[in-house]
Amino acid sequence: MSTFKIKKGDTVKVIAGKDKDKEGKVISVDRKNNKVVVEGINMITKHEKPSAANQNGGIVQKEAAIDASNVMYVHKGKPTRIGFKFENDKKVRFAKSTGDIID
Repeated sequence: MSTFKIKKGDTVKVIAGKDKDKEGKVISVDRKNNKVVVEGINMITKHEKPSAANQNGGIVQKEAAIDASNVMYVHKGKPTRIGFKFENDKKVRFAKSTGDIID
């Protein structure tokens, strides 16, 4: 499997689905299932039982996973594709639109 291009903490834009054109920060990444959870995107209603963390339980809104192919990394306010290259014997991500190194 190839290296995952989206990482936790990245700002991404949704390019397909019900939340198209919305932006948010990546909360978690599931490499095995090729899914990401984005802050404020793909909100679902979940019924929760009372627990130690949530005393009352009830109906809560939370983010659900979205396929990684439906999000695009945002660099300097614009969505861009991500590539990999070696800088000083270290593999780094770079924005294909500008050529700038991301991390």
